[in-house]
Amino acid sequence: MSVLNRILFALALALQMTPAAAEPPAYLHRKDVAQFIDEMAQKHGFTRKELGRIFGQAQFQPAIIKSMERPPESPLSSWQFYRALFLNSQRVEAGIQFWDRHAEAIGRAATEFGVPGEIIVAIIGVETVYGRNVGAYRVIDALATLAFDYPKRAEFFKEELENYLLFTREMRIDPLVIRGSYAGAIGIPQFMPGSYRRFAVDYDGDGRADLATSPADAIGSVGNFLRAHGWIRGEPAAFGAQVTGEGWRKLVDGGVTPVHRAGDLPGFGVRPAVPLPSDVLCALIELETQGQPSDFRVTLQNFFVLTRYNRSSFYATAVLDLAAELARARPGPPVSPTVSIQRGTP
Repeated sequence: MSVLNRILFALALALQMTPAAAEPPAYLHRKDVAQFIDEMAQKHGFTRKELGRIFGQAQFQPAIIKSMERPPESPLSSWQFYRALFLNSQRVEAGIQFWDRHAEAIGRAATEFGVPGEIIVAIIGVETVYGRNVGAYRVIDALATLAFDYPKRAEFFKEELENYLLFTREMRIDPLVIRGSYAGAIGIPQFMPGSYRRFAVDYDGDGRADLATSPADAIGSVGNFLRAHGWIRGEPAAFGAQVTGEGWRKLVDGGVTPVHRAGDLPGFGVRPAVPLPSDVLCALIELETQGQPSDFRVTLQNFFVLTRYNRSSFYATAVLDLAAELARARPGPPVSPTVSIQRGTP
């Protein structure tokens, strides 16, 4: 036997002796799923036969677990890398085209909900590139995987799975056919099922809130979501800042809830790029990029609202920066102060 053949033989033998990674048993045959089915039957009147059909075809997706467990050193943990994903000429140009096509619905939503049109467009742009990428996973697979095989957030995703089954029943849709993100978010604005049931609106007047195919419904639903979570009409969201010393670290550690008076910021070594009334409540965020100076933003109530859509400060800041670029690039009135972010020099 040649050296090469001996090596190949050894590799083949090793592969035969290495046990395959164990996957959980099929969902329909698991006790935790059976308990969930019993609860859904008792609480909401589902038949066990119908839920058995659904969970009999739901599939565990290990790639979803890997996506949820992205390591801290991932490029997505770098602000400049993350920002570049959404702030580029292609996404701005596509956003202007989306805005022009749906100007009536965007203008109506801005008036009704008090959320600037550029913010609504930017959220849809960041979420799905204006509806072009709504996700490829079956939502039932994503939510079952996370509800029953991701202990860190199992309770949250069990609740979303419950809402998904209720949503599909209410909409008379087969729960096995809808596709979305790896986290189970649905449609053009990527609403989780619970948010879909609470905040989706029929904005095109066809009698159905359809976030999968109706841009108008997506636009109105984003506006409705932000208003319901406390968006303040006409107020700014965030401004750049300069920091000195070490006192600012106490503010960064406090999260994004606006609880500090703007008048107290100088005492922490923080100077906003725009003067703020001393009694305005705010927070400070640090946007880190390994090997580069951090970017700092003083954030207000409307920034906090954006983090209700996605809890990441990177996300909310990317929305604001994209919104500012969209407003500058599209002919029309001057940029709203809500998105007129002046970046400080760190």
